Amino acid sequence: MKKNKVVKIRDRSELRLKLEEAERLKMEWKSHFHSGKLSTRDNAEALRNYTALRGVVKTLKWALGNPECPLE
Repeated sequence: MKKNKVVKIRDRSELRLKLEEAERLKMEWKSHFHSGKLSTRDNAEALRNYTALRGVVKTLKWALGNPECPLE
């Protein structure tokens, strides 16, 4: 027998706050990546986090009504 899941619906203001935070973090990781002071391992981490946050930003914008599909 399946259990019912409780789903919390996020409001637009919460999504906007998360979008602002994700955009800020994305730019921090981009700056960190381009600093030229990183080891190979740190550089890979910075690039991985920057790339992941690009997806987060696209998804949050989509959830807020941007017609661009985050999967493309």
